[in-house]
Amino acid sequence: MASTTPLKTTSLLRISSPISCRSPSETQTQLGFNLSNSFPTLKLSSISTLQKSPTPQNNTNNFTPKAFFFQKKKNLAESSKPPTKVQELHVYEINERDRGSPAVLKLSQKPVNSLGDLVPFTNKIYSGDLERRLGITSGICVLIRHVPEKKGDRYEAIFSFYFGEYGHLSVQGPYLTYDDTYLAVTGGSGVFEGAYGQVKLRQLVFPFKIFYTFYLKGIRDLPPELVGKSPVAPAPDVEPSPAAKAGEAHAIIPNFTN
Repeated sequence: MASTTPLKTTSLLRISSPISCRSPSETQTQLGFNLSNSFPTLKLSSISTLQKSPTPQNNTNNFTPKAFFFQKKKNLAESSKPPTKVQELHVYEINERDRGSPAVLKLSQKPVNSLGDLVPFTNKIYSGDLERRLGITSGICVLIRHVPEKKGDRYEAIFSFYFGEYGHLSVQGPYLTYDDTYLAVTGGSGVFEGAYGQVKLRQLVFPFKIFYTFYLKGIRDLPPELVGKSPVAPAPDVEPSPAAKAGEAHAIIPNFTN
């Protein structure tokens, strides 16, 4: 039977004394580098200085892209705002019995004016001073109610005023044959693009003479040709000037609608 030899356990790694037991200088020497050089110490005086450093104040003269584009956007918004002042425009509408207007379509088929009857129309329009031919009106009225006690009717009117190459204005609202009314200005074209406001309709002689006063917003200053001089006081016997009525060159607007 073979003999057995006791095995001796030999440590392949000889553990030296823990680093923590050595002095700092010895530890640094054994590790091969200086801790103070690798991890610089921040002195308390430096921290105090950082804490006490004043916060930089905003300089209003500093240029930033954000400020530039914000200011540019603000300026564009202000320049694009429509004018808010109210401009008055006075217009006479006169039926000279030469356009076959108005036409009456009795859709109700009743002997008296009744709901649903239609009245298409077109008349000539003149400046408030009656010195210039401006164009025409064109539209339709829908009868809403016959009012025998007032000897008249109530219509819903939808029509436009055409001012030659200056554009047109559209209005909508109540039209009473026996009283003054206000209609809404619903828009326009040309110099009237973006217009809103209201117009007062003053009945002079039904259905031949009407005086309108527009209160317009949202547009630039109207051309003097359209505004004219002070308006002639509304009355049943008003008439346009002979030159305007004849359509003479100095008494019309350019390319007026006929």
